[in-house]
Amino acid sequence: MDEGASHPAGKSASNNVIALMMTRFRRGDSGMIPIVIGLFVMGIYFETRSSAFLSVGNLTNLAIQASIFVILGMAEVWLLLLGEIDLSAGFTAGLGGAVAVILVDLQFHWPWYAALSTALLVSVAVGALWGLLVIGLRLPSFIVTLAGQFGLQGALIWVVDSQGTGGTISVHETVLYNIVYGNLTPLFTWIFIVGTVAIMSFNMIRKNARRSAQNLESQPTLILGMKVGGMLVAGVLAGWVFNSNRGTFTKLNGMPYAIVVVGVILAASTFILNKTKPGRYLYAIGGNAEAARRAGIAVDRYRMLAFVLTGLTSGIAGLVYVSQLNGISDGIQGGTLVLYAVASAVIGGTSLFGGRGKMMHALIGGFVIATIYNGLALLQFGSAQQYIATALVLLAAVTIDSLARRGSTIVK
Repeated sequence: MDEGASHPAGKSASNNVIALMMTRFRRGDSGMIPIVIGLFVMGIYFETRSSAFLSVGNLTNLAIQASIFVILGMAEVWLLLLGEIDLSAGFTAGLGGAVAVILVDLQFHWPWYAALSTALLVSVAVGALWGLLVIGLRLPSFIVTLAGQFGLQGALIWVVDSQGTGGTISVHETVLYNIVYGNLTPLFTWIFIVGTVAIMSFNMIRKNARRSAQNLESQPTLILGMKVGGMLVAGVLAGWVFNSNRGTFTKLNGMPYAIVVVGVILAASTFILNKTKPGRYLYAIGGNAEAARRAGIAVDRYRMLAFVLTGLTSGIAGLVYVSQLNGISDGIQGGTLVLYAVASAVIGGTSLFGGRGKMMHALIGGFVIATIYNGLALLQFGSAQQYIATALVLLAAVTIDSLARRGSTIVK
């Protein structure tokens, strides 16, 4: 009797989960689960085609490649939440990186902390300039930042070429170099991973319990358990990958500092968006700017904040970028970088229309882009196939977003 009675309850729970997921999709919130599943499918496919894909060395390299896309993607999220965009973020990153390399090396020899801080200030100034033009003159951000892309590209070429190093400046400073090529010790790698998973799981469970206590829509226990379990599994796998020896002639293990940088930016940005007044106001403005204005929110002030934060985050991406390349050249593909950045955010689930998005979306989307790039490179496909594959994935993500948004309007 007891065994027979358990089946309807289990079936009912499953039906409730499916019904909730369908309701959220129609409302425009399909979640990250489909993207994560797609990421695993791609990983399995590339491993069947090349046994090197899931090697610890390649997975670590993939994570480093993804870090650029993820950080630039997070830079774009600040503006995408408002329905705005920054097409110059790639060259903002490049200019900031160039300033850091020039000041810390060459003839200036500034202390690394002064050089890196100045580079970030330059990037913030660029973001503030775009904000002034967009907000003060009521110009479209698309046009302003497109013009900025050309202007910053020219400025970058001028700055790099004026150093008399043949259009390329190499990194020799240890701290800047170690952003990508330095690693945490295995012990601190585990501490970082365990701490990250514990904090994320605790916040997720607490938020769900709070919503349930207030009779608001909350996640079913099954979905919540799957998310927490997924994070635990991902954390264990990440720890094993990073702490395994990936060196050829000498022992090399530990989490690259670039991944730590991604984690810190993700945590800080998520905290701002979810736990602070400016973050909540950004969502409100993106959802309905006029309603936010009538509610007494200083809309222009918080729009400017978003531009400044985009500049700052782009500058950090530039530091990681020059560390990865071990230098900067006047031929940086800033336009391609920014398109990958927007693609990372949108593929992960951030809406192009404003009002909906998370920094976690840029993380997931950035790994999708890096997986495509890395996997096709292992299969010896050229740039043409990489661009086409990325285009198809981006088109699918935007189509799903648009359809879900239409469904949201119908549901309302």
